[in-house]
Amino acid sequence: MSADSSPLMGSTPASYGTLTIETSLDPLSSSVSSVRLSGYCGSPWRVIGYHVVVWMMAGIPLLLFHWKPVWGVWLRFRPCSLAHAETLVIEIRDKEDSSWQLYTVRVQTEAIGEGSLEPPPRTQAEDGRSQAAVGAVPEGAWKDTAQLCGHEEAVSGQQRVLRYYIFQGQRYIWIETQQAFCQVSLLDHGRTCDDIHRSRSGLGLQDQTMRKTIYGPNVIRVPVKSYPQLLIDEALNPYYGFQAFSIGLWLADHYYWYALCIFLISSISICLSLYKTRKQSETLRDMVKLSVRVCVCRPGGEEEWVDSSELVPGDCLVLPKEGGLMPCDAALVAGECMVNESSLTGESVPVLKTALPEGPMPYCPETQQRHTLFCGTLMLQARSFVGPHVLAVVTRTGFCTAKGGLVSSILHPRPVNFKFYKHSMKFVAALSVLGECAPYRLCMVPRAPHPNLTESLAVSSALFGTIYSVFILHQNRVPVNEIVLRALDLVTVVVPPALPAAMTVCTLYAQSRLRSQGVFCIHPLRINLGGKLQLVCFDKTGTLTEDGLDVMGVVPLQGQAFLPLVPEPRRLPTGPLLRALATCHALSRLQDTPVGDPMDLKMVESTGWVLEEGPAADLAFGTQVLAVMRPPVQEPQLQGMEEPPGPVSILSRFPFSSALQRMDVVVAWPGATQPEAYVKGSPELVAGLCNPETVPADFVQMLQSYTAAGYRVVALAGRPLPIPPSLGAAQQLTRDTVEQELSLLGLLVMRNLLKPQTTPVIQALRRTCIRTVMVTGDNLQTAVTVAQSCGMVGLRERLVIIRATPPERGQPASLELLPVESSVAMNGAKDPDQAAGRTVEQDPPSSHLALSGSTFGVLMKHFPRLLPKVLVQGTIFARMAPEQKTELVCELQKLQYCVGMCGDGANDCGALKAADVGISLSQAEASVVSPFTSSVANIECVPMVIREGRCSLDTSFSVFKYMALYSLTQFISVLILYTINTNLGDVQFLAIDLVITTTVAVLMSRTGPSLVLGRARPPGALLSVLVLSSLLLQVALVASVQLGGYFLTVVQPWFEPLNKTVPAPDNLPNYENTVVFSLSSFQYLILAAAMSKGAPFRRPLYTNVPFLVALALLGSILVGLLLVPGLLRGPLALRNITDTCFKLLLLGLVAFNFVGAFMLETVLDQCLPDCLRRLRPKRASKKRFKQLEQELAEQPWPPPTGPWG
Repeated sequence: MSADSSPLMGSTPASYGTLTIETSLDPLSSSVSSVRLSGYCGSPWRVIGYHVVVWMMAGIPLLLFHWKPVWGVWLRFRPCSLAHAETLVIEIRDKEDSSWQLYTVRVQTEAIGEGSLEPPPRTQAEDGRSQAAVGAVPEGAWKDTAQLCGHEEAVSGQQRVLRYYIFQGQRYIWIETQQAFCQVSLLDHGRTCDDIHRSRSGLGLQDQTMRKTIYGPNVIRVPVKSYPQLLIDEALNPYYGFQAFSIGLWLADHYYWYALCIFLISSISICLSLYKTRKQSETLRDMVKLSVRVCVCRPGGEEEWVDSSELVPGDCLVLPKEGGLMPCDAALVAGECMVNESSLTGESVPVLKTALPEGPMPYCPETQQRHTLFCGTLMLQARSFVGPHVLAVVTRTGFCTAKGGLVSSILHPRPVNFKFYKHSMKFVAALSVLGECAPYRLCMVPRAPHPNLTESLAVSSALFGTIYSVFILHQNRVPVNEIVLRALDLVTVVVPPALPAAMTVCTLYAQSRLRSQGVFCIHPLRINLGGKLQLVCFDKTGTLTEDGLDVMGVVPLQGQAFLPLVPEPRRLPTGPLLRALATCHALSRLQDTPVGDPMDLKMVESTGWVLEEGPAADLAFGTQVLAVMRPPVQEPQLQGMEEPPGPVSILSRFPFSSALQRMDVVVAWPGATQPEAYVKGSPELVAGLCNPETVPADFVQMLQSYTAAGYRVVALAGRPLPIPPSLGAAQQLTRDTVEQELSLLGLLVMRNLLKPQTTPVIQALRRTCIRTVMVTGDNLQTAVTVAQSCGMVGLRERLVIIRATPPERGQPASLELLPVESSVAMNGAKDPDQAAGRTVEQDPPSSHLALSGSTFGVLMKHFPRLLPKVLVQGTIFARMAPEQKTELVCELQKLQYCVGMCGDGANDCGALKAADVGISLSQAEASVVSPFTSSVANIECVPMVIREGRCSLDTSFSVFKYMALYSLTQFISVLILYTINTNLGDVQFLAIDLVITTTVAVLMSRTGPSLVLGRARPPGALLSVLVLSSLLLQVALVASVQLGGYFLTVVQPWFEPLNKTVPAPDNLPNYENTVVFSLSSFQYLILAAAMSKGAPFRRPLYTNVPFLVALALLGSILVGLLLVPGLLRGPLALRNITDTCFKLLLLGLVAFNFVGAFMLETVLDQCLPDCLRRLRPKRASKKRFKQLEQELAEQPWPPPTGPWG
């Protein structure tokens, strides 16, 4: 469950307190679809029974309860209502595979002092946390947060107790009237901006203590376990439990050397794992640890210095002028701050934060980001204008903050839902079911939904081997205890011990190769998902196009007519348009250098005006102002031609908002009787705010002439304000007041060129049938042009723009379809009229849809059935807000696309986190939210990740097949030797498992990805006819070669049968063991080579030089061991064979095995898929997007033209 997944845990049924909630979850942090919460309380009889079971079974249940805590809860506690629960079982269902994950938490209680829960009166201007501010929490809910327990003293009012539990860092408190556990952050919902401003006086000590009890300390704790704790957790892991069982079995069977080596290797593995786990936990703890001394306001005007861990929502902070790290989320209520938010957004450009405007509108940190300081961000400087201090009211603390959510996503990442991982886990579980041992802990192998065929194969082979070995050993009159040891020994043979390491190495090699190319991956499990990508979303600015913007010019307005483009804005005449260009920005000076949005920097640079702040600005106007813009020194040739412009002061700012797509400023200049307001933003929105009489009739045509050429266009508007030109009067204005009856001033045209790598990458992805989608906050027409320029929409492909109208004036919502008849690829063209005149040849079979964020919202709300068809064909999504980008990714995932997202951070963090494969073109700390981070800021990293993903996935298949065949090969060898009452020797097992198999399994994964990205994708499921056919036929070939060698041996005239009355290893050496060991050793090398095919996803085998060297070296040793045993014959317990012809005959069998293995793989790869396609009809895809594509092929949508309502 995510931090925000289920803020209110529903009402409680009357019986057992089990409730099921279909959640509408935060898509950023979870793939959960529903949460089930069950309450349990103590039962003396159950506790007695629990201890009896534990004692009777010698403590074994404690190990099971360590692995499955829920079982212990079910045994010790009885079900009860949530109101009386002492322990909770939280069941979370994954929305993709309907599997349930179970967690247990303890309900904690904490006493609250007398009178500490009384809420402040609504009229009291302390913090505004009246019942109205609580929002969803009904009347009296503050008292309910300390609902009394069932103790007599509590009922009598002598003691009040808060009931709560903590899950994944989040605190949930019990609300009696709602009979539910409420996420503590919900108590802050519903507050208005006026409520925030009323908190400026601060909290009293009594209120602060009460809130600290409810909200908890303001810390983000990353658990760092001690080495003894880690050792216990690691040692009790099922994998090492199986290893301990195996070592004990080998010691009982006199395999001392093998047991000792496995013990040493397991010990080293545990030590390395402990060190790595501890180091990672310490690194994360040090990264998020934040403890500073802060100054808070107290009622009566007092100030107090406290530790940041003492902060609670409602505290008022006095921010230092020199800046510093923010220890919590807070709303700025007085002054301005320049903040570096790269730790959260990935955007390293400093952001100007202004004071939260007063008013009855609800406060929401996500929509009012420009007035909110987030935890973990760095304040570069703070400045006050009204009053002596810069003030901010604490709104969220601990894990409820933005940084807390980021840390929670690291500590509790989304589960990876991938067929290969599931099937491989089931396969290993099926192999190990014979010995009743738990499956291996594969760090990348979860469960499978359809394991029937694989399970039946593994179980049947294991059961057959067990029955056969018991029967044969009994026939050979082997003692019962020896039979049990031999039967259990088969489990250690059939379950490959090196499989977890071998599977992990596949992704580690891919991770290392990506790192060498500047792509860093913090979630190696996601690498394999990259090989299955079917759709990739791209941000536009900074991702497809260059980061920087160049000013192309300004289109002034005279009357109701546009004038020609002015390439140099500094040559504009003194007037509102020039002043708007010079002042309508959120720049600030940091160490004498202007900092802020790159577009604002370019705009101001084009005017030549200079920014001044602080005392110098105040001195210029004789009064306090936010900033002053000074004009450049007039050029000599222009002197005397007109009156030189004077400095302009900025009195108030309303920063740019992604939701509003505009920003405002209020300015004045010496001699002005009233200030003026200027607005800059999206041309469509700004024009809508203007008086229609000031908007030229050809506004739309002029705008399209530039956007169609790929330019970015910003509109500017202004109006005089009927107030005195003073800072105090300007600070009292609201945005709505400023944005009334505006007059359009002109258009700012900026060039944003495509990156040179964009077009080749987009075309390469489209050639391989990977859908490319643009998701941008820019103008729709500009996005269309960029899409056509880079090849996302072909020149001969059909493009339709969808426009939606929400319900209004009694009319239902409607859609309008507008076919695009012109297409250009002229970003940077000098003649916009020529750019607008180009046309596109349409190709009906291929259709693309383009829509804006407002249309996407209408589709989501009013046309949910039509939305999937739009998403399957949608290529351009423009004017998308950050939360809409995330919603789009999640909706595409609902159609069962494997979705990739590539962006430069900033507004893309949510979508990067929600995507299956997120690639950030930012090196900031926020990249920890994205699985991949590219230090090279272009999209060449996308095909790189896909190629590595395909290579890693294909290699994982090969390694898994090899490890399975290795185990089955050894299984066959043991069964053959069991038949004659012997077995492989101690050192022989050691040589096979550690020297041969582990070496080649690790090195075979080093083969790099194919240099060309092809159309084919590696299979994602292990349960396929191709994979199973390969396993069965290779096993049959291995068995036939080993049996052939055995029978050839026993018919030789020099053959001497072994003494069956003596058990192994006492009857070693013997001829049967020597032949089977020699042949099987060659087979491990042959299978490794046969499973290491190159094309189409990997480079040829010969490029993996270390692997070839290992094969050649080990093969040479085995040939020498067969022909001239020498010194190795004694340690390996081999019988000397003097017949040279027979040795050559065995090498002939090896050659036959080599040729047969490669022929099988070649025939299966090239012929079996074609045969299957001919023998069985093509099945309809189960993926939703494939079904929609088929429907659209049969019945195209949208229709050619016309409305849709």
